[in-house]
Amino acid sequence: MALTNSQYDAIMREYEDRQSRNRHLLEERKAYIFEHVEGYRELSDSVASLSVTQGKKLLSGDDSALKDLRDAISRLISKKQLLLAKAGYPSDYLSGIYSCPDCRDTGYINGQKCHCFKQAVIHLLYEQSGISDVLEKENFNTLSFEYYQGEDLERFQKTVSECRKFIETFDSDYHNLFFYGTVGTGKSFLSGCIAKELIENGHSVIYFSAAGLFEILSKNIFDYKNKDNTVDSCENLSDCDLLIIDDLGTEFTKNIAPSVLFSLLNERHLNKRSTLISTNLSLEDVRNRYSDRVFSRITSHYNLCKFTGPDIRMLQKRLQNRK
Repeated sequence: MALTNSQYDAIMREYEDRQSRNRHLLEERKAYIFEHVEGYRELSDSVASLSVTQGKKLLSGDDSALKDLRDAISRLISKKQLLLAKAGYPSDYLSGIYSCPDCRDTGYINGQKCHCFKQAVIHLLYEQSGISDVLEKENFNTLSFEYYQGEDLERFQKTVSECRKFIETFDSDYHNLFFYGTVGTGKSFLSGCIAKELIENGHSVIYFSAAGLFEILSKNIFDYKNKDNTVDSCENLSDCDLLIIDDLGTEFTKNIAPSVLFSLLNERHLNKRSTLISTNLSLEDVRNRYSDRVFSRITSHYNLCKFTGPDIRMLQKRLQNRK
């Protein structure tokens, strides 16, 4: 996934903050050692004065000055390390401090992104997804089939397979998912499973409840005073690798919902950006509520996954109450 300029800038600002914090920490350490370790400051001052003296000799034609300087500095460094050791500090206590020693907090090693940079990308994507806390509990590792039986179980197993295929072919095959069915049957849970896997693979995933989505879109249309504040959000809606719209049908802005929803889905389809929609509405309700255009877009370009079975959340509450 290619980072947007704003995402890249956010990560690099974090690296700058790390460098600043670590420089400040190093200065605090030096100040403390200079004050509390007798003789250390004098040795440090000797290094500076020695460099000046030997530098003058080198400029005057003394070819041995550079070697003499290196030998003298090496001896002074050994003495400084000895003083630190006697005071109970490691020899590298006043060396450079880095959150990531491999790249020295630059994010790059020999022109290649460091492992810490890749981790920073994943962390940023989690934050921007809107469901980072949810994904700690709702993912494939906690997936269970125990609440389904018979035809409901077969249908859910088939949908799980569809979700895994969606993830495996995400980079090579543009496709969308539409989850519909009764309340509490696993639609949001499977959406989270997909989100976590894609984020871990470095893809940008943004989650919105339908209510939150249409609030953002409405502000972008009607709230001219705060329009600048919604521009980035709307750009992310259009450009993120996967947009998850959860609980379609629960939004309040019914009068503009069909037109703005079609515009968003159409733009993402034209740009080959995948979308996952979940709803408790039936297909007939979707057609009646959001117009034939929206219904046609969904049925033509989305894999339809129907969920049936008991309300799992209610079952879990009952089981907890029995304990």
